[in-house]
Amino acid sequence: MSDHTHGTHEVGEIPPANTGIIWRTFWILLGITMIEFTLAYLMKAGGMRTSIFVIMTLVKAFYIVGEFMHLKHEVKSLIWAIVIPIVFIVWLLVALLAEGGSIGTSVFG
Repeated sequence: MSDHTHGTHEVGEIPPANTGIIWRTFWILLGITMIEFTLAYLMKAGGMRTSIFVIMTLVKAFYIVGEFMHLKHEVKSLIWAIVIPIVFIVWLLVALLAEGGSIGTSVFG
């Protein structure tokens, strides 16, 4: 008869929870969010504040994807296969917003 247990745990025994990583992730995301709220009250509305918020939101999104979807433990080629299209999509959105504003002024202006 073969032994179907994995690791050092007995059959039916639940491994201990690894909550340290989850709490560390919580505190890091909380810190970034607190910085965002602080900047929201201290900075005047404008392009710089919006840019900082977008960058911090992307940092939080990549951190969440890396931790909870385990992407940071994958091979680098898979990570680049996901990141490069996202970079091009963001570039496309910025280009469309910039060009969209100038088309309206040149045609009707």
